[in-house]
Amino acid sequence: MDYKLKIAGILLIIAAAVLTLTGFFTEIMWFKSAGYLNVFWIILYSRWAVRLISGAIFFAFLYFNLLLAGRSLSRVWSLKYREGIVNDAISRALSGKWMKIFIFLFSLVMALIFTAFTSTYWLAVQKFLHPVSFGIIDPIFKIDIGFYIFKLPFLQAVYELAVSAVSITMFSVALLYITTHVEEGPARWLFVLAREKQVTVLLAVFFALKAYGYRLSMFNLLYSPRGVAFGASFTDIHAVLPGLKILMMISIALAFMLLINLAAKRPRLLLWTLGILVAASVLLQGIYPAFIQQFQVTPNEFVKEEPYLKTNIEFTLKAYGLDRVERKEFPVRENVSADAIMNSPTVKTLRLWDYRPLQQTYNQLQRIRYYYDFNQVDVDRYTINGQLRQVMLAARELDQARLEERAKTWVNRRLQYTHGYGLVMSPVNTVTAEGLPNFFIKDIPPVAGDPALKVDEPRIYFGELTRDYVVVNSKTPEFDYPSGESNVYNEYRGKGGIPLNIWSRLLFAMRFWDYKLLVSNNFDANSRIMFDRDIKTMTAKIAPFLRFDRDPYLVVAKGRLYWMMDGYTTTDRYPYSEPINDINYIRNSVKAVIDAYNGTVDFYIADDSDPIIKSYSAIFPDMFKPMISMPEELKAHIRYPEDLFLMQARIYTLYHMEDARVFYNKEDAWQVPDEIYGSERNKMEPYYTILQLPGESKPEQVLMLPFTPSTIENMRAWMAARSDGENYGKLVVYLFPKDKTVYGPMQIEARINQDSQISQQLTLWDQRGSRVIRGNLLVLPIDSSILYVRPIFIQGEQSQLPELSRIVVASGEHVVMERTFEAALARIFGESAVEKTVPTVPVEEMTAEEQIKRAATLYDEAIKAQREGDWAAYGQKINELGDLLKKLTGKP
Repeated sequence: MDYKLKIAGILLIIAAAVLTLTGFFTEIMWFKSAGYLNVFWIILYSRWAVRLISGAIFFAFLYFNLLLAGRSLSRVWSLKYREGIVNDAISRALSGKWMKIFIFLFSLVMALIFTAFTSTYWLAVQKFLHPVSFGIIDPIFKIDIGFYIFKLPFLQAVYELAVSAVSITMFSVALLYITTHVEEGPARWLFVLAREKQVTVLLAVFFALKAYGYRLSMFNLLYSPRGVAFGASFTDIHAVLPGLKILMMISIALAFMLLINLAAKRPRLLLWTLGILVAASVLLQGIYPAFIQQFQVTPNEFVKEEPYLKTNIEFTLKAYGLDRVERKEFPVRENVSADAIMNSPTVKTLRLWDYRPLQQTYNQLQRIRYYYDFNQVDVDRYTINGQLRQVMLAARELDQARLEERAKTWVNRRLQYTHGYGLVMSPVNTVTAEGLPNFFIKDIPPVAGDPALKVDEPRIYFGELTRDYVVVNSKTPEFDYPSGESNVYNEYRGKGGIPLNIWSRLLFAMRFWDYKLLVSNNFDANSRIMFDRDIKTMTAKIAPFLRFDRDPYLVVAKGRLYWMMDGYTTTDRYPYSEPINDINYIRNSVKAVIDAYNGTVDFYIADDSDPIIKSYSAIFPDMFKPMISMPEELKAHIRYPEDLFLMQARIYTLYHMEDARVFYNKEDAWQVPDEIYGSERNKMEPYYTILQLPGESKPEQVLMLPFTPSTIENMRAWMAARSDGENYGKLVVYLFPKDKTVYGPMQIEARINQDSQISQQLTLWDQRGSRVIRGNLLVLPIDSSILYVRPIFIQGEQSQLPELSRIVVASGEHVVMERTFEAALARIFGESAVEKTVPTVPVEEMTAEEQIKRAATLYDEAIKAQREGDWAAYGQKINELGDLLKKLTGKP
């Protein structure tokens, strides 16, 4: 039985080693294929260097001390044997070579356990070796901020590891010494240990380390949460800091006293030193700071905390990049002409579609086959026919989970259904007569309405739903796309994936526990395996030291499909800066671009002023490219990231109050307002839109969000993040006059609900076998006025196809709901206007098939207007129909 257990144990060890090596070699292959093998080796070397060096030091320290204690104990046990206290077997076991073997094995096991907790320190070590100055000095210790971000974490890690090593060693040595006095009982053990010089020296080293720890704790006061704001407070500086200095000196003095006691040989002194340090800690770190806080700070809190509050405000704004916010007044005028509104570039590119119902619409209209899926809808802008147009687009990815159970064969999942195909794109401001999007790109293969949007390589091997491994260029043809009643097949001609040979097939068969990779006869010399190919996994593997935005977005450029991801450099070590979760400094320093066909990943430095990305560039040479090297076709689509904007907006709701007294009293605190989506109340999401900002000469894409006061729902300000050209990254906050009431989003919601005509109509639709979806409320600043626009979608109970049915527009005291935005504006401004079923859809952008459908719609609308006696509408529809028929027939 013992023989079988040994064999089983050996086999388990071999299996674990083989699997570990399998993972190691396949990871090398993956990083090599991605072009970042150097990054893999740097991270690997760094991890193992930290583990080996720290482990070796700990092993040597523990082994030396235990060996020293063991020699002393060997003499004690030999003496006890001679005195007849213990028998020969015990004496031999606790002395000589068996003791050395035990000490060696114990030290080795403890060192291995110790190193398991050190590999995470590799980045702190690398940043310590590659520091960069911030050029900002902290007000307390007069040290550059770079010290706190690049050096202090390393020093803290060294201190923690050293204290752990000394504590474990001291405890282990103490146990050895106690074994010779087990019969004397616990009451005598402390006195036994106090007599041992080795224990005294170790305790002296421990006190010396504590002194160093108190020194580090002084720097960590800049992260104190004690005061009215994050960072060192009055109590921290005038009570805790002096206490730490005293404790540091006490620790040094106690260490020297213990060393002197080696000659004095007074065991009680060891106990006294421990008691003195504990008592001093309670007094100086607990009682005294509490006394100062209660009797000096609390009665006069603002006066005491004002300088520290000012520092908190200044450093928080710098840490989140909010110190460069441009603040402007937005004078609200009540009498704005209809021409000013209608001629505004903002109105011409008005975003009507909400990405949430549009995703359902895309899936219903353009999924084509059940195994395709539009995972998310992105917002971007393209220059089409010489005009900047905002669009929504989504990748048509293949989701293997949607295959029918009978179709989920190994060949289908691994060799045949390997990639998605194409995308859909539609303008944000147009809608067909049926309430559906007007497509710029649609169908399979992709049909583009403009040469600038032509897609030459629509295949998506690397995306958001590409979670499973696949093998391309096998002997089984790859499914490309459906065509009528049959399918079109494809052969991969890209650079992605890892070539398969007998060696790599064996490794991947073990990695994925898939023997078919080894035995299948479907592979040849051209076959390549693709794994870990979803873009979030790819970027996280290559750059684990960066954080990435939750929303990658698709870009059409140079006839190909690319994914763009925003990467952030972050830290929680920026002094005085208010933290959000585990971050108190953030920069959007990296733009990652992933080729959807080849899987190539490029990292571009978007903010070369960031010290952290400079440090990473030094740690990983040649990993990051300068932004100037990004192709112009891609650079035109970079945008301000939403996650960063949300974090900045959250901070700015309080930290726009730069006056310390106003901040202390929270007199002008803001909040991100609520809105209604569907029928639920949620926090308003920031939204991308094309605006002509006040004082600017042309429209541009911005990411914007309004603010309301924290106690009332009037609108107080709005923030815009700019995305285009040389203005990229600039933040602008427009402040509304405090003496005027500007409706906030929830007040507009209330006014919509209070309008009897609108509320009755919405309630009626909600009860007739259909569902009303209230789209996101847009708050649009136009020519010193605020326009509120909300799309209304209707979705049948048996249908998953939301249709854009109505537009609610509010301005001033007016709230109206019409079929089109133009008709709503006409009602608000009291002008005679004829409702357009298809708002601002240029005929030139329609295909011939769409123009024919439009003609039929115009005819039906003309007949309807005739029956209702609306001869003005009838005449307009007939004129539009005539113009359209001339274009179709080619007549002038």
